[in-house]
This record gives sequence, C-alpha cells and structure tokens, in this order.
Amino acid sequence: MAEPPRFSGNHREDDAGAAFVLESKGNWWHAGFHLTTAIVGPSILTLPYAFRGLGWAMGFFCLTGMAVVTFYSYYLMSKVLDHCEKEGRRHIRFRELAADVLGSGWMFYFVIFIQTAINTGVGIGAILLAGECLQIMYSNLYPDGPLKLYEFIAMVAVVMIVLSQLPSFHSLRYINLGSLLLSLGYTFLVVGACIYAGHSKRAPLKDYSLDASKSTRTFNAFTSISILAGIFGNGILPEIQATVAPPATGKMVKGLLMCYAVSFVTFYSIAVSGYWAFGSKSISNILKSLMPDDAPSLAPIWVLGLAVIFVLFQLFAIGLVYSQVAYEIMEKKSADVNQGMFSRRNLIPRLLLRTLYMVFCAFFAAMLPFFGDISGVVGAIGFIPLDFILPMLLFNMTHRPPKTSFTFWINISIIVVFTGVGIMGSFSSIRKLILDAKKFKLFSSDVVD
Repeated sequence: MAEPPRFSGNHREDDAGAAFVLESKGNWWHAGFHLTTAIVGPSILTLPYAFRGLGWAMGFFCLTGMAVVTFYSYYLMSKVLDHCEKEGRRHIRFRELAADVLGSGWMFYFVIFIQTAINTGVGIGAILLAGECLQIMYSNLYPDGPLKLYEFIAMVAVVMIVLSQLPSFHSLRYINLGSLLLSLGYTFLVVGACIYAGHSKRAPLKDYSLDASKSTRTFNAFTSISILAGIFGNGILPEIQATVAPPATGKMVKGLLMCYAVSFVTFYSIAVSGYWAFGSKSISNILKSLMPDDAPSLAPIWVLGLAVIFVLFQLFAIGLVYSQVAYEIMEKKSADVNQGMFSRRNLIPRLLLRTLYMVFCAFFAAMLPFFGDISGVVGAIGFIPLDFILPMLLFNMTHRPPKTSFTFWINISIIVVFTGVGIMGSFSSIRKLILDAKKFKLFSSDVVD
C-alpha cells in the first residue's frame, strides 16, 4: 500500500514512479491526446441509450450540462495544480494533491481507493469490450465457429501485455493521437450507419416516449445521468498534467480545449443520430442496435465492420491510459531510480508486475461478462466524487474565493447537486444490477447489456 506523503517540498529524486512512469516531457497537445483518449471512448456508443431514459429535451439539457460542469471542473483542477506549482509543490498525483490541500491522511487513501476502482474497472471493461469486438467479427465470418468470448479475451490480454511494457505515460502520446483519430473515424461511420438505418425500409418505428411508470422513469433518468457522468469522467487529470514539461501553467487548458472540441463533435452526433434512428428501442451499445442478432444488419456490413475495428484498436489505448496509475504505484515500490529505466534491475520487475496486472484484468473480464452493470455502479461512486466534487472543494480551499462571490456559491451548488446525483445514481445502478442478476453467468460467452 502507498504511504501518505509528507509535503516538505517537491523532492522526488528517489521516486521511480515519478521519474519513470510520470516523466514530465510533454507539450500541451500531448496532454490533449491523453485527455481525449481518457474521455472520448467507445462508451459514447451508449449515448442513445442514455437519451432513451431522458427523452429529447432532458437528454440535450443533461448532456450539455455535464459538458459544461466537467469542463469547468477540469479547468478548476488545472488552476489548483498551477497554484500549488507556483508555491513550490508541483503535484503529479491526484491522491497527493487532495491530501496536501485538505490536510487529511484519510483523503489520501480515499482517493487511492476510488482511483484504483475506476482504473481497474476501466481496464477490465476495455479488455472485455475488445474481446467482444473480436467475437462480433468472428461470428459474422464464422456463424457456427467454436471459439468463445473468453478465448477472444485471452487474445486481447496477450496484446495488452506486450503494449503494457511501454515504460511511461508520455510514451503513449502517439498511440493516443491515433486513438483521437479512431474516435472521430468510428463516430462518422456510426452516424452514417444510423442515418442509413433510420431511412431504410426495415427501420424500427420511431417512438420517443418514456416509460409509463413514474418510478421507473425516475430510476431510468438517474441511471442515464450516471452514464453521462461516467462518459465525461476520467479521474486522472493530475496524472495527465504531470506528463507536461514544467512549467505546466496554462498548458492544460489548451489540452482541455482540444479534448472538448473532439467531444462536441462525437458526443452530440452519436447521441442525436442513434436516438433519432432507434428511439425507445435503443440499447446500451448502438452497434448492437445496428447489428441485431435475429435479423440482418441495418447498415452496410463493411461500414459496421470498420467501425468495430476502429473501436477495437482504441480500446487498447484506453486500457493503457487507465493502467498508468497502477503502474506508477508498482514502479514507485519496485524500481530503483538510480539504475535507469531500462536496466535489468528495473526491467524484470516491470515485465512481471505489469503482466500480472493485465492477467488479473483479463481474468475478471472473462469471469464477469456482465461487468457493464458493475461499472455503472463504479462510475456513480467513483467518477462523481473525483470529477464533480473534489475539484470544486480543492479550488475553494486553495484560492479562497469570498463567501459572497458567485464562484464560491456555484462551486458549493455543484458539490451539493452532484453529491445527490451520485447517491441516486448509485442506487439506480445497484437496482439495475439486482434486476439483471438472473441473467448473470460466470465465464459466459454472452455479454449482458
């Protein structure tokens, strides 16, 4: 277990996690690539499903509200990091920043627990979804083929073990540029497929009505809001800013602007086109709506196949990005900073520990193909505290805006509102988990939506 830090300066000469994994060599556009990979992923394919629980008006309102609040939240976080850097305490880890500003040892362990849950959860989910992408392509080529989902997960795990040996977050910069381009690529393909499907003779009847039961509508709405929070969340912004060469002041805002420009194009186009085409029949992955199991595909198969390939490749990048916090913790404990990043002394522990981590994630991905329901709970409990509550609290503690100021009260209001949303979202996600429990089967070859 990591030890709580003592903040007597900014000395990290013996910190291999900082020197190797979180080396600070990048430019603002590299931070933009990392941020975009962390936020704009295949989870955006659930946006039509989120709109299904909200309807057109509330869907647009909540999507726009989440975009504004998260951009503001990440902007405040970058200001807090800049403030600490100017005072001689450059923080490269979320847990150290929270413990320093809030002056609480338990906060260090709280953040490390939440980050570990999020990052491991995303790692498991990325491997599971990548395995599902391979299964989709295989089942279309060989409808009666013998291979099962867990075998595709094992194939993905082998690739991830190889890629995991890239030593630092900064070394992922070109992979994450490719991830950005892939997200734009499958967005345009899926949007085109939805428009094609919506105009085809076999298009589903367009019904945008919400559930007749008021209680079900309420639970569905909060589940949808939790989905949106999870899509916009990342929980690793300080670690991403750590990759920027000092001084980092102002650079992160440029990276945020790049990320949100991509987010605007991808999020709205998929949400609108998917919900327009399928309405209340939207399911948790719009690709499955376009490729139903019991009927021919609703769009040209080559378009959907290319989209699946783009999603598959991006999932490798996402799995790598969200593994960096785990690698940094491992490297801090296992590596010797005085012997070089690629010395035998450091290379062997890195190879063994990262391989074991990927095997662990792959095992749980194979065992829990209903992980989508579990990740909904993790998103509500994890992303909301780290991305919607702590940044506002940290800003009020460091910059101390007057209690009569608009900034102070807007921050307090966001904290209060999203604490309530997090509680209700957790309750709704747990409820869905219980309702779907009868479908769950360990090591199943079918993913539960």
